[in-house]
Amino acid sequence: MQKKQKEEAEAAGYYWLVKWRVQLFGRQWNFMDIASVVVIFGLHCLALLAPFHFNLSAVWLAMALYVLTGLGVTLSYHRNLSHKSFKLPKWLEYFFAYCGTLALQGSPLEWVSTHRYHHQFTDTWNDAHSPIKGFWFSHIGWIFDYGSRFGSTEGRLNNVGDLRKQPYYIFLHYTYPFHSLALGFLLYAVGGLPFLVWGLGVRTILYLHVTFAINSICHTWGKQVWDTGDLSRNNWLFGLLAHGEGWHNNHHAFEYSARQGFEWWQIDLTWYVIRVLQAVGLATDVKLPTETQKKRKALCNKKFSKDRLETIVNDGKL
Repeated sequence: MQKKQKEEAEAAGYYWLVKWRVQLFGRQWNFMDIASVVVIFGLHCLALLAPFHFNLSAVWLAMALYVLTGLGVTLSYHRNLSHKSFKLPKWLEYFFAYCGTLALQGSPLEWVSTHRYHHQFTDTWNDAHSPIKGFWFSHIGWIFDYGSRFGSTEGRLNNVGDLRKQPYYIFLHYTYPFHSLALGFLLYAVGGLPFLVWGLGVRTILYLHVTFAINSICHTWGKQVWDTGDLSRNNWLFGLLAHGEGWHNNHHAFEYSARQGFEWWQIDLTWYVIRVLQAVGLATDVKLPTETQKKRKALCNKKFSKDRLETIVNDGKL
């Protein structure tokens, strides 16, 4: 590790969390790996209590938080912060980013950093969560291997300089787990165990696995319609469950696009919200691919060109 990287990591205040290591199950684990196991396991245990604490108010609450925190991930973390697909007023940008922290998928800095590296190294060994490393690793195993998210542990956050300049995102980075903890106390205070179990446990675990499925299932099963040079697939089920993120081949073809469900039947809740915000003047500089760009990327056009070339050659016209 270069001295400059080490100094930057130490200055960021997290180096001690990843420097300490213990040997378990044939590999080294740092503090962040173990903390991730504890949190994920605890949330699963909490969610398993759902049948014993069922009531309709708690279920409706979980559904509302599922949509709101999910939009925090898809609209804010992903399309706004990672890809800059559109712009929002700072107060609204920060609101959606805060909703994202309550999804318990990491701080905005970490989530965006991992995702930008994912697009830089898609489906290679430097990709944090590609199925080429194994389906279950791409689904959830990568969460427990902190260093693999960034290629090298000390290299993390080097690609989010635009966000690190903003004190708000630094604040969320250092305080990120405490916001969900506070939400848990609030849910328990308002509605007891049913609100806690459904509003935190069930809702969080469900959306975590839906998001994880974009990395695993949507790089394994589904349809490819664009020439992306990777394993990304469109999957209608996760298009529904992940607020439009399941149209993953669309996204990898045009990662800058604010819209991922290009066809009328490709349901994209995140895009609908962006479109409403655009209509009222809150979302600006909304980026979309042109029809010319789509034609260049379309696999059907490339296949047609290849078939036509073979026909010409076989007919002796070339």
